[in-house]
Amino acid sequence: MIIRRGRILLTVRGKPPSEGMWGLPGGAVEVGETVEEALVREVREETELAIRPMKLVAVLDSVNRDDEGRVKYHYVLFEYLCEYLSGEAHASSDALDACWVPLDELDSVQIMPTTKRFIQKIMKQEKINLPNG
Repeated sequence: MIIRRGRILLTVRGKPPSEGMWGLPGGAVEVGETVEEALVREVREETELAIRPMKLVAVLDSVNRDDEGRVKYHYVLFEYLCEYLSGEAHASSDALDACWVPLDELDSVQIMPTTKRFIQKIMKQEKINLPNG
């Protein structure tokens, strides 16, 4: 999660699962790469931003099943709070769009309810307040 000036960085996924939905940027770890190195690389590839991981805030399983209940995707997600360093948010790589969304306007984008609840939970857990709030 990259939060700056009361806004959170979100991207539109260009690949399954959740293709076309807004979510937190990230991706797969390459062989020989640490989780934090992968995070920095993925955010740069998807958004052209430079960031620095600050704190691991959650480790989650994301399991997507087909209509018969068989597992289609199973990802282990390492969610970090990150510091914005530089750059302008532009979609690139496999992100279809990238922008800073006001934290109090998450309903203005097509975001999965689970992602919205996760963001709100971490904001409360980490005592992240909205501007003027």
